Amino acid sequence: MFTGLIEEIGTITELTPTGGSIKMAVSCCFAGTCVIGESIATNGVCLSVTDCDDTQFWVDMMPETLKMSSLGTKQPGDRVNLERSLKLGDRLGGHLVQGHVDATGIISHVKQGETWTDVTVDIPQSISGYIAMKGSVCIDGVSLTVTGVGDNWFSVSLIPETLRATTLGQLHLHQCVNIETDMLARYVQRLIQQGVTQ
Repeated sequence: MFTGLIEEIGTITELTPTGGSIKMAVSCCFAGTCVIGESIATNGVCLSVTDCDDTQFWVDMMPETLKMSSLGTKQPGDRVNLERSLKLGDRLGGHLVQGHVDATGIISHVKQGETWTDVTVDIPQSISGYIAMKGSVCIDGVSLTVTGVGDNWFSVSLIPETLRATTLGQLHLHQCVNIETDMLARYVQRLIQQGVTQ
């Protein structure tokens, strides 16, 4: 479980195909404290550490991860948002995030404000019902508040700290990003569906 508050921006150093999967290495400052088997949200995708040293950690990305997220398009040198999993008793500063990407979205509009940036993301209509005005959403692992929503899009406003501390400060038009909707919305939608069909 995560909060969507980014701990560090890491850099992809290696991508090694292994059959249908890819082994990825990411360099970051906390690599030396990683434990094999622990979960790290990498651009919003929950991945398990398979190895680590003082400067980087390794993860395996299975075909489903490559299919459902943007990680399959990454190259060595690309930067990624990193967050280690919550410990019991930690403060929940963002919102409850599982690291289970629902779909990818495409950046369709970026408008620079005086000190902020407004961003619009086009999404599959299949997940639009899980996104609500003033609700929570994750873009590339970053917890954000929805400022606008339509049938196949939503918008957010990025404050200076988000622009500084995450990769969202380098967003550009047509970029593919990972989207995780609010887990509570998923369960509510499921309960509604069950009530209608029973």
